[in-house]
Amino acid sequence: MSEDEESGWFAEDIAVPTFGQALRRLRDERGYSREHLAYTAGVSASYITALEKGERGNPTRSVVDSLLRCLNLMSPLTPTDRRHLHELAGLRMPETPAPEELHAAITPDQQRALALFEPALAAYLDPCGNILDANDSWNAALPGLREDGNVFRWMFGNEQAKVVEVDWESEARQYVQWLRMTVGRAPDDPVFTTFVADLAHFPDFHRFWSEGSVDFTPPVRTQRLRNPDSGDIREYSVQAGPVHNETYPDRITLLLCLPL
Repeated sequence: MSEDEESGWFAEDIAVPTFGQALRRLRDERGYSREHLAYTAGVSASYITALEKGERGNPTRSVVDSLLRCLNLMSPLTPTDRRHLHELAGLRMPETPAPEELHAAITPDQQRALALFEPALAAYLDPCGNILDANDSWNAALPGLREDGNVFRWMFGNEQAKVVEVDWESEARQYVQWLRMTVGRAPDDPVFTTFVADLAHFPDFHRFWSEGSVDFTPPVRTQRLRNPDSGDIREYSVQAGPVHNETYPDRITLLLCLPL
């Protein structure tokens, strides 16, 4: 029986990220056996097995730091991998509010700001990528997104996305990496588990999710969009940042796309 069969973990499975899955991926990437990692980290091999199978509770910070230190000796870990493993080990976010609740929490001033951003593309999103509100430029540049109501469902379920997104493959992969990072902060949140299960029906989403990569949403990045009518391509500077909200702190994000 292979190690994959023994652990019951398969790379192609669609499941929310767990500490055990992330640890297994980092260990495999470095060619560590469970015994080697356990020895260098000062724990037992059976404990590593139990962690990877999800049969033990979250490890303490000292154990996580020891595991990360040992993994880093073999091959340097990225800041993303370090933070992700720490979050999976116990940092939790409260359950995600419904989009309707977040939309109602957007203040009149924040709504008026969307019009003031014109001709830049501007929208408010929730952690699952639901569009809470958007200006006219956003709706015009991203046809079909307002009707779909969610950037992930649009990206993977609407053929217009592949027309509009000039670099669709890399953009879609990044979206999945960002979602994995977000879900990792609250892997037991039913809003996220249901959402991921729903997206798993899209083959491209399944493909990217199975790669297991994670990343943080950068505060500034570049994106290219194609006008579906003229075929003209325009480059945007995309800025993302949290919107201040006393009721739902850190639950609403402003996405602003400035034409370059």
